[in-house]
Amino acid sequence: MKFTASAASPLKIKADCIIFLSKGNLDYELKNLDETLRDQFTELLKATNFTSEKGGLKHIYTPTLAFKQTLLVGIEGEIDKQKEISVIESAAEQCVRVGAGKILWLDCVKESELSWMGSMIAQKMLRASYKFKHESKKESKAPFEVIYWVKDQINITPAQSGLNFGAAVGAGLNVAKKLGDLPANICTPSYLADFAKNMAEGSSILKSIILNANDMERLKMSALLSVTAGTVEDPKFIEMHYEGGNPNEPPVVLIGKAVTFDSGGISLKPSSGMDEMKFDMCGGASVMGVMQALIFSQLRINVIGLIPAVENMPSGSATKPGDIITSMSGQTIEVLNTDAEGRLILCDSLTYSAKFKPAAVVDIATLTGACVMALGKHASGLLSNDEELADELLTSGTEAGDRAWRLPLWNDYDKQLKSNFADMANIGGREAGTITAACFLARYTKTIRWAHLDIAGTAWLSGAKKGATGRPVPLLMNYLRRLTL
Repeated sequence: MKFTASAASPLKIKADCIIFLSKGNLDYELKNLDETLRDQFTELLKATNFTSEKGGLKHIYTPTLAFKQTLLVGIEGEIDKQKEISVIESAAEQCVRVGAGKILWLDCVKESELSWMGSMIAQKMLRASYKFKHESKKESKAPFEVIYWVKDQINITPAQSGLNFGAAVGAGLNVAKKLGDLPANICTPSYLADFAKNMAEGSSILKSIILNANDMERLKMSALLSVTAGTVEDPKFIEMHYEGGNPNEPPVVLIGKAVTFDSGGISLKPSSGMDEMKFDMCGGASVMGVMQALIFSQLRINVIGLIPAVENMPSGSATKPGDIITSMSGQTIEVLNTDAEGRLILCDSLTYSAKFKPAAVVDIATLTGACVMALGKHASGLLSNDEELADELLTSGTEAGDRAWRLPLWNDYDKQLKSNFADMANIGGREAGTITAACFLARYTKTIRWAHLDIAGTAWLSGAKKGATGRPVPLLMNYLRRLTL
C-alpha cells in the first residue's frame, strides 16, 4: 500500500473514494477547498444532514460528483486521542469494506496535528487491510494507494513523515498479527527462529542469533528449559539486533514471551478455549513486529529483541508441581504450578539481557489471567522498577491509542512468593496474580531499568472478532520513536 501527502487540488487527484474529516468548524474547513469541490460538499452536507457529531460516519455513493464514493467523518469538539483514533479506525475499516482502490483523505481541520494524523491514517489503513493468509472466504480488495491531502505545501513534510512512520508501525503490527494467528502446528519455536533469520537476511541493519537447547544448557537457563521438558518441539532462544543508532549507545532490550502453545503442562488447562493458547506467543510476535517496523522506519536507535520460544506440554518427562529448578541467576524456584510457565522463561531472559548493559529492558508477555480480570481487553498491565520508564511507556501508549495502566510493585506482594523449600515459589496464590507475577520477575532485574507489560487481555480478541491484535507494537514503536527525538 502506497501512502502520499499532497497539497494539489483535490479535483486533480483521481480517487475512488474521498474521505472528509471534520471537527465541526465546517465554514473554515470548506473554505480551504476549491470552489467546485466546496459547492459539492456544501450540498452533500445539507442533503445528508451531516453535523460532525463525535464519532459520526456516513458513507455515500456519489456517482454524480467528482468521486464515486464519499465518506464523511466527524470528530467534533474536545475529545480524547483514543476516541479520535477510534473514528479514524472506523473510517479505514469502511474503506476496505467497500473495496475502494485509491483513497483521498481530506484534512481541512484547523491546527491539525499533521504528523500524528498521518501516522494514524497509515497505521489504521494497513491494520484494516490485514487478512490472515489461511482465510478461504473471499474478502474485499484492500486499497492500493492512500493520499493524505493537506491545505498548504509547507504541511507536506510533517504529513509525509507521519505517513511513513505509521506505515512502518502498521506493517509491524500486521507481522505480529499474522504470527499470532498462525496455528500452533505451523508456528513452532523453530518456525519463529526461521522467521527471524529470514528477516535478518533481508536487511542490512538487522542480524539474528539463534540459540538451541545445548546453548541454553551451557548458559544454565534451567528455568527456561524446565518449561519445554515435556514436548518434542525443540526450544529456541531468538536474539535479534537492530543497529540503527550510534554503536556506542546502549540498546533498549525488548523481551517477548513466545510459548507457541500452552497446554498448562502437568497443571493442565481446561479444554474450553484451549485453542486460544496458540496466542501465548504474542509477546514474542510483538517483538518481531517491532523489528519489522524498525527496519521500515529506520529509527536511529539500537534495539535488541530477545524471544524465548518454547512449547509447554504434558508428558512423562514434563516438569511436575513440586519440582525445584535453578535459574540462570542461581536463584532456586519451587514450581507449584506448571501453568505459570511464562515467568520461568522470562526470568532467564532477563538475566541474559543484563550482559548488553541496556538503557532499559521491557518484557512483553501474555502472562496472567488475573490481568484480564483486572483490566479487561482495553489496557495492558504495566509494572516497573523505574518511575521515568513507566511514565514514558504510559505516555507512549496513550499517544498511540495502545494504552496501558500501571499497577503497584510493592514488597508487600513479593512476600506471597515465599517457599519452604526454595528461594521462591513460581506463584503467589490467588490474590493479585498479575502483581505477584511481576514481583517474581523483579527479583531478576536488580541491576537494570525494567518494565513489564502484561498483555494477556490485549494481545488477542475472542468471539466473532477472534484473532491477534498486534498490540503492543504501536505503544513500543512510539516509545522508541520518542527516545530518538
